[in-house]
Parts: sequence; structure tokens; C-alpha cells
Amino acid sequence: MKTAAIIGGGVIGGGWAARFLLNGWDVRVFDPDPEATRKIGEVLDNARRSLPGLSDTAMPEEGRLSFHETMSEAVQGAQWIQESVPERLELKQKVYQTLQEHCDAGAILGSSTSGFKPSELQGCASRPEQIMVAHPFNPVYLMPLVELVPTDKNPPEMVEKAKEILTGVGMFPLHVRKEIDAHIADRFLEAVWREALWLVKDGIATTEEIDEAIRMGFGIRWAQMGLFDTYRVAGGEAGMKHFMAQFGPALEWPWTKLMDVPEFTDELVDLIAGQSDAQSGHMSIREMERIRDNNIVSMMRALKAQDFASGAVLNAHDKRLSSEAGMVRCMADIADPAQPVVTVARAVPVDWLDYNGHMTESRYLHAFADATDRLMEIVGCDQEYIATGGSFFTAETHIRHIDEAHLGARIEVRTRVLNAEGKKMHVWHEMYAGDRLLATGEHILIHVSLETRRPAPPSEEIAENLRTLAAAQAGLPAPEGVGRHVGQPR
Repeated sequence: MKTAAIIGGGVIGGGWAARFLLNGWDVRVFDPDPEATRKIGEVLDNARRSLPGLSDTAMPEEGRLSFHETMSEAVQGAQWIQESVPERLELKQKVYQTLQEHCDAGAILGSSTSGFKPSELQGCASRPEQIMVAHPFNPVYLMPLVELVPTDKNPPEMVEKAKEILTGVGMFPLHVRKEIDAHIADRFLEAVWREALWLVKDGIATTEEIDEAIRMGFGIRWAQMGLFDTYRVAGGEAGMKHFMAQFGPALEWPWTKLMDVPEFTDELVDLIAGQSDAQSGHMSIREMERIRDNNIVSMMRALKAQDFASGAVLNAHDKRLSSEAGMVRCMADIADPAQPVVTVARAVPVDWLDYNGHMTESRYLHAFADATDRLMEIVGCDQEYIATGGSFFTAETHIRHIDEAHLGARIEVRTRVLNAEGKKMHVWHEMYAGDRLLATGEHILIHVSLETRRPAPPSEEIAENLRTLAAAQAGLPAPEGVGRHVGQPR
């Protein structure tokens, strides 16, 4: 069984616990804080309602979470150990000494440190090759980036193993090839933070105005394209050279005070804190976290639709999850063709909800359309076949809304082929949450030529696969509601 040990269960450690746990790992936690169980439980509540919404396939079954009295007990059998203790080098080195006395020699020991270099962490360690920086971003259970910073003492195979594990829990390991204080991302953040402090101190902008400038403008742009690609595009057809020639001289202009840090006085702290309270003090931290999580899920799901930036990472993770879950992809994958085929298995994400707080009606059709697409793929009408000029068009749909589905509900669509004659495919979908029937969908599809956009016979392979399923499932009882028209009494 895959096991991760979390040493330090604060905001970052709790996020790591959620990331591993919800991706099917057993998680063993050590934290001397008597409130650790409650705090991690609250982080997990947030993660459970948000993380599954990033996936369009079923997440693994949640691993087992346990809390331990000692570090030596927590690390037993762990393949990954994540240290997230306070940023004091002496404390971290002492923790590593204890961990290495009891952990497996082949385990990876990642540090969440924001600033220390891995060579400093390895210090007097008995096995420095185990220790490397694995610096995440909050919330760890949602944000894909983790800065992986090794040294020459870390064998290449251990670095690759670390990348594989992090990728396997849906993260994007950025291999920082040369160690430096604060790694890469935090150096950018520190520069922006320093400039923001000056803007507030000099009365040029409030905390709210600065945040609006980021979240309404370049923050969204950077989220999908980064810095250099954004500037390359800004250079037009001439590209990066034109951009640098046009804007390079501005580097010598007094646009920033990045090299001059304001004195961190009580007055400045009070000014920042007061403006921040005025900006968002009417919301609790938990409310703000949920707003943040909903926004992150919605934005990253939008990027999934374009298979771009972090959305591409999520799509690749979905493919792995779907493969590991054994989802049916072709006729050979069907264990018993006489039974309905599971064509969709996923959680209900936040952007599928309506003003009533449950899954909006268009998303029932969305789920059934995904089920139909999967059935088409199973019988051979996949992208390769469609590229040859044939496909199915939906001619008629009837959906019955039977029960509600709420945020995070794990839904499953089970599909039958009721009839397959000539150019016609008659499909029946049933959507369940556990044993609870949520909806049914009845659909008539017609095979067409994409060249003429008119009905045309499917390939013999597709026709035979559809006939096989229809014949095998013919012995099942007729579905309740099949052939109904709108408004017909039950």
C-alpha cells in the first residue's frame, strides 16, 4: 500500500495530507499540536468538497488517515515523508536526524521549506541523498506546482522517483536545476510583495486596489501562459525580440523600488492590517477559503477544456485515474456485455451547480452526452474513426429528472443499447449516486457521413459491436420509463 508520512500538520502539512489521502495513499501524521486532528480535519473537509471537482473521472478510494504520538512511529513503512515544520534550520536538521533513524533508507524525504536550500537541509544528515526540497503552494491539495530542488548528493533515479510520485498525485514537479535561496516562485512573489508594500506605504494604492490589479488583469494571464510567453505574444508577429527592443529600456526607468525595502515598522503593519480588515474582514477565513477553492476549481476546469497549462496536467491525471480505475474503453474491456456498461464515473463539481444548490439540468445532459461519447468510443466510433468521415448525430433526447445531485456527489452512468438497426442507435442511460437513481436519458442517434451530413451506414465493426451489446442486453427487464413522452403520467 502507498503510504505517506506528514511531519507537521499546519496549513501546508494539512494540505499535503489531503493531497495524498484523496489520491488513494494512506497518510500517517505526526504533529504535537493537540488541535492537529481538528485543524487537519477542517482542511480535509475543504479538500473533499473541492479536489474531486478538478477531475472528470472517478478519484481513487480515499486512503486511511492516522495520527501518531512519535515521528518514529509515523514514518514506518512510508515511501514519501513530507516535512512541514517551522522555518528554523536547526529544528529541521534535528527532525531529519530522528526521521532517518527510523524511516526506510529508500524513502524520499521532502521538505516544504520556502527558503532553505537543500544542501543546508542535508547538513549533517546520515543519508543526505534522501533529502530534497519539495516546496508546494497553498492550498496544496489544489495547486499543481511543487518546486523540486535536489543537490548533487541526490541520485538521479531518486529525483525521477520523486517526480513520478508527485505526478501520480496530480502535481506538476518543477525541477529546479540549481539551488538558490527561496527557489524560483517565491523570489517572484517576494519582489511583487516588496513593491506592494511601497505602493501602500506611499499612499498610491490600497490593499484592495492592488489585489484588483492582479486578479482582474495579469494574474489571469500569468495563470495560463506564464511570464515569457505572455511577453512574447505582446511582441506581435516579431515576437520576443521586438518586445524586448520596445520595452527593454524601461528597465532603467524608476518604475519600481524592488531594490529598496521599506522599514517594517509598527505603523506600516497597522496600515496594511487595517486596510486588509476593511477589504475582507466581513468574511470568515473558512468562507474565504471556500470562495478561493471554488474559484480555483472553476478556473482550472476552464483550462482543462483547452487542454492548456495546468488544465493539461489535470487531463493527463484524469487519464491515469481512468486507467487505474479500470474504466471501459473498448469492447474487450467489457467483463459482461449482458449487463449495463459503466460509461461515466465522476464527482459533481462546483460549476455544475445552479441557484438551487444542486446539479443544474444542463449538466444531466452533459453527463449523458459524455456517456454516449464513451459508448461510441467503446464500439469503435472513436476520434480515429471520426477522422475518416463517419460519426453519430443525436436525433432525439428524453431526460427524466428523478432525484437531486449535490456538490461532490459521486455519480455513475450505466448504459444499455436497446436497439441497433441500420443507421440507428437507441441508447438508455441511468445515472446513480450509490444506489439512488438520479435520472434517466433515452437517446436516438443516427450514423451520418460527415462529408454529406446525411444518414449513412456505419462501418461493419461498429454495427457488429452495437448488435452484440443489444443482443446481450435484450434479456434485461425493459427500463422503467422507456418510450415515455413529456408530461405522460407515471
